[in-house]
Amino acid sequence: MLAKRIIPCLDIRDGKVVKGVKFLNIQEVGDPVEMGSKYSDDGADELVYLDITASHENRKLFARLVKDISRYLNIPFTVGGGINELRDAEILLNAGADKLSINTSAVKGPELINQIAENFGSQFVVVAIDAQLKDNKWTVFINGGRIASDKELFSWAKEIEERGAGEILFTSMNHDGTKNGFACEALATLSESLSIPVIASGGAGEMEHFSEVFTRGKADAGLAASIFHFNEISIPQLKQYLIEKNVPVRV
Repeated sequence: MLAKRIIPCLDIRDGKVVKGVKFLNIQEVGDPVEMGSKYSDDGADELVYLDITASHENRKLFARLVKDISRYLNIPFTVGGGINELRDAEILLNAGADKLSINTSAVKGPELINQIAENFGSQFVVVAIDAQLKDNKWTVFINGGRIASDKELFSWAKEIEERGAGEILFTSMNHDGTKNGFACEALATLSESLSIPVIASGGAGEMEHFSEVFTRGKADAGLAASIFHFNEISIPQLKQYLIEKNVPVRV
């Protein structure tokens, strides 16, 4: 079994790391370069930086921030937000990003997945999916979880894979920020139906939730924000716990 990855997620707004609950009640929590460097030292396997207020005006600011981040990190990091065309992807990769995450732009124009994969390689393409379970159906949302799309989670994930993406980052909006555990049933279904890695996001609150998402949920990586940002769980502590539970992790 491949080693499972632990990935802190840092949401960026106006150059600062912020965090909310169920995509609402946003509060500032720190500096993205300082926090990323600490997570790297603590043993995080990767990082994800998402510009949650991405806009044309903010894109240059984010590219400069990505350059700063790349100077201080020695682990891979993914960036997302405001990637609407091939040129946006090129700018962020040239700034030092290891991978790109696209979400709303992929839903609105799925051919962007093909374009980035064909020009830079599938390994650079992470497609994020924000979905909400209601009436036994997982509906994909866009624009930071504000607008429902016409796509359904599992069929959209399959299309993403077929278009050449290298990974999927699935966030359950029902679980995000609640600290009640990941959406393991949906994650297991995704993992069993796809041949590309699935990153689990939304709901981490205890170390047991990571053990559960890697076993019952069959996820390849676990992503979390607030439990790491607010020092509720340390990454070394989490990895030691997972080792004791016979979950393979990098140390």
